[in-house]
Amino acid sequence: MFHVTQRLLLRPSWPEDWEALFGGIADKGVVRNLARAPWPYLPQHAREFVAREQSPRVPNFLMTLPGDHGSTIIGSVGLGECEDGIELGYWIARPYWGRGYATEAASGVLEVARLLGYRTINAGHFLDNPASGKVLRKLGFTPTGKVAPRHSCARGEAVDCALYRLDLEYADTASPKAA
Repeated sequence: MFHVTQRLLLRPSWPEDWEALFGGIADKGVVRNLARAPWPYLPQHAREFVAREQSPRVPNFLMTLPGDHGSTIIGSVGLGECEDGIELGYWIARPYWGRGYATEAASGVLEVARLLGYRTINAGHFLDNPASGKVLRKLGFTPTGKVAPRHSCARGEAVDCALYRLDLEYADTASPKAA
């Protein structure tokens, strides 16, 4: 599955993407904000990630910047299953932080989620990662008022996570709110 936003091509990963993926995610500042990625993040983890079988019901995409010589992988975004339904997750390589790419890519995935028939999407961020909370609020997510411990593989412990929810029937994912 593919999706195009204003500046990004969201596409599936391919086996040959492992090195570019590794180059973006093998950064403790990135991985510490993810629940499922281990630290240290090794080349074998990138190879396993790009080799995973994709489910069309919970697609994951590489975020790429189209260019003259192919595309540059700047992160990943997608949907996943969680105990409360479907959740949104994403990460951005450090050189691309602060440019609106997470918001743009996540907005694209929310459009896909709507097309797939989802009505609500969950998300969360570790409390020590307020930038991710800012992205979620721009997308129209509402804090549930709950903070729950969530295991971080990279940190090797449970970390407090603020929980959010988005009702896709009423959200305007095509135009995220300004910061």
